[in-house]
Amino acid sequence: MTSASSSRPRISARVRGIAESATLKVDAKAKALKAEGRPVIGFGAGEPDFPSPAAVVDAAIEACSDPQNHRYTPAGGLPVLKEAIADKTRRDSGFDVQASQVLVTNGGKQAVYEAFATLLDPGDEVLLPAPYWTTYPEAIRLAGGVPVEVLADETQDYLVTVEQLEAARTEKTKVLLFCSPSNPTGAVYSREQVTAIGKWVEANDLWVVCDEIYEHLTYDGLEAVSMPVAVPELADNAIIVNGVAKTYAMTGWRVGWMIGPADVIKAATNLQSHATSNVANVSQRAALAAVSGDLDDVAMMRVAFDRRRKTIVSMLNEIDGVICPEPKGAFYAYPSVKGLLARGFQNASGVTIDNSADLAEMILDKAEVAVVPGEAFGSPGYLRLSYALGDEDLVEGITRLQKLFA
Repeated sequence: MTSASSSRPRISARVRGIAESATLKVDAKAKALKAEGRPVIGFGAGEPDFPSPAAVVDAAIEACSDPQNHRYTPAGGLPVLKEAIADKTRRDSGFDVQASQVLVTNGGKQAVYEAFATLLDPGDEVLLPAPYWTTYPEAIRLAGGVPVEVLADETQDYLVTVEQLEAARTEKTKVLLFCSPSNPTGAVYSREQVTAIGKWVEANDLWVVCDEIYEHLTYDGLEAVSMPVAVPELADNAIIVNGVAKTYAMTGWRVGWMIGPADVIKAATNLQSHATSNVANVSQRAALAAVSGDLDDVAMMRVAFDRRRKTIVSMLNEIDGVICPEPKGAFYAYPSVKGLLARGFQNASGVTIDNSADLAEMILDKAEVAVVPGEAFGSPGYLRLSYALGDEDLVEGITRLQKLFA
């Protein structure tokens, strides 16, 4: 029998329009192939290969035995954790915030989504520097907003300028998304650049959503500058999203946070109270140990990432047709492969490859190396490779690419 509703789409237009996370898709495919026994090396996921610090694990074990962690707690986060996040923010970036300005979320992704959901009305535009993390445009669209891409390529070190932002601004512009150090490029804005962009945001009465998840992963003496610190008058129109995932090798614990003006945080907390309620208490206790502790483990990991950064850049630039700028932060290399595409490689069906998405497929098929194509980040002609994997796998994986494209 045919129902009256059979002609209606089964899935809402809003959710139909969401693209699958390209990074998680690549990671899942790599793991599936490994499970089949294939020696795939994955450069897809931005996930440190280190275990979470021992103090974090110990705190979680202890928390499991405490009955208070078996119950609901405030939707916005454990008060003691919110206080600790405020303290950590003052310590690490110099941004003076109160616990009432903190919302603890289920990972950084929820913080990103809730920031846009709280700020945007349908049709509001968000300036989105590209290359960008794959989740940003989807979160903007889910909130009814319109992402407006502003592209900066390797010739300008993947750093957008005030002039580019001004050219993209319209009367519908409400928010700038700002990420430094950047995923996927590893670009880091200087204090002067952050200040100039922040003053432009303030002068045009815009909001800024600053993703500071990679704040501790910078190299060559560079610093990650928090925009509301560089431009204090911007503080009431700034939202910070952050979390423990990258800094403390805690991707699986799913604890992030959103910092902003108290009225915005209260509204976002109301949203979270209906969406997910509180973050798992054991994870919150683990995060408390992380943000309250020292940064010794972080420093150790940064040394390893720095070593791998130099290795991957050097090896990639040995491949004819690849240009890989040296990233200054995070743990990603973002080489241009336009020269490779010009060499006329063919896939298994004999079709000439002319885009980085098909090139990534060929690399996985022929070299058993998983990378993410630039199409996922708003800039075709590039690949993103995470160097947050072990040194031996990194060298083996790039050696396979060198042999493939010899």
